[in-house]
Amino acid sequence: MLVGPPGTGKTFTASVLASELGYPLFQVRLDAVITKFMGESSAKLRQVFDAISEVRGVYFFDEFDALGSQRTTPNDVGEARRILNSFLQMIEQDDSNSVIVCATNHAEILDYALFRRFDDVIQYQLPEKDEIITLLKNRLQPYVIKRFPWSKLATQAAGLSSAEIILAAEDAIKELQLLIHEHKTISSNIIELAINDRREMSYQKHR
Repeated sequence: MLVGPPGTGKTFTASVLASELGYPLFQVRLDAVITKFMGESSAKLRQVFDAISEVRGVYFFDEFDALGSQRTTPNDVGEARRILNSFLQMIEQDDSNSVIVCATNHAEILDYALFRRFDDVIQYQLPEKDEIITLLKNRLQPYVIKRFPWSKLATQAAGLSSAEIILAAEDAIKELQLLIHEHKTISSNIIELAINDRREMSYQKHR
């Protein structure tokens, strides 16, 4: 079980795990599994677990809270409880050679019984200052002057996910390419603007 904010590397972890094992990666789309018709979701879930048994691979259930929310939540309905109970039974009975990886941004709403079914629960956090500097340097160092205010930019980028920081760096590089005839390096102002734009987009997305 991979737990943490969006953009912190949960999906990337599943792909690396599959690559290291030499297994194919299968992403299970829960929006295609969960339906409004009684009994249909459990039947589709059974098809997924049949595939898990028949085809060895890494099976990645993203946004798992859509399926695994607590059975005692006030807005719960009988069908949601049946789907979750079905998943708990199927994962308990699974003896395949496949790897099941689930990811969630909202561990607090997951049913407690789920955590006992997984061998490991890995927590992902937003990057800290030193990690932000590393992310920025890895992408931007070829485009900046030697003495550059990495620490100041890292402070400004605090609170953004790794994915958002990388996207901000990519935005700054694109801006440099547009201004290539005028500038040969990226200024800190361009990066600051890119970081602010990503922060605003993140804010709008999670409103």
